[in-house]
Amino acid sequence: MRRLILGVAFLAAAIVAMFIMHAALPDALATVLLDKGGLFYPWSVQNIMWLFFFFGLAELLNRFFDARIDQRQLSMNYLPEDETTILVKTDLPPIYKKVTPAKDSEKLFLPGLIRRIVAAFQTTGSIESASAILNSSIELRSHDLDLRYSILRYVMWVIPTFGFIGTVVGIALALNFAGQPGKSQDPALLTELTARLAVAFNTTLVALAMSAFLVFLMHVVQSYEERTLNKAGHYCMDNLVNRLFKADDEGA
Repeated sequence: MRRLILGVAFLAAAIVAMFIMHAALPDALATVLLDKGGLFYPWSVQNIMWLFFFFGLAELLNRFFDARIDQRQLSMNYLPEDETTILVKTDLPPIYKKVTPAKDSEKLFLPGLIRRIVAAFQTTGSIESASAILNSSIELRSHDLDLRYSILRYVMWVIPTFGFIGTVVGIALALNFAGQPGKSQDPALLTELTARLAVAFNTTLVALAMSAFLVFLMHVVQSYEERTLNKAGHYCMDNLVNRLFKADDEGA
């Protein structure tokens, strides 16, 4: 639901931003950013790219919020964090019960990871099995995080693509203008043709700038998510797996 709300809100913000740029920017800058006064305006390639750009920002903000929620789970004190506690099977049910009622616990990584490790040790009595569950869960989560950026990668691909399409169309229109009957004798042809080609290349310029900014933000947010994942893994390793103890009477 949050993702849908952010998407709608940012698309609305994109429309508002385009209206503000149209009204407030000098014509020269508005021509670069919006293709103001162009043949297809307001349905210009730049305006389409702005919609994709703001949609990408919404996706990044959604990923950041998810990472923040997972980060906060590390401060919930689900596990003993002192240096002396040893955990045996009888100590684990209260820990399992503690993480089960967590809000949205099925979606949160750390509570689910603790439940899986506890369940594995309770079932098998094997510390190696608990450690294997930890490693496989971290690996699967890492793969899942990578998959969640697939839409963002598409957005970062499609924006430059639209930019190149706009440039190609602009060059084609400029050449068509130059090839009209009688234009070759017009002394102002070179000036007009140069101006039209400059406008054609604006789409690529804007697209590359948008894509570069989104790629930078994506790396920042993805690094934050991966650090949170690593912290969760270290937390469970240090405070759960490494504290497990299999008593002799339990193995009988």
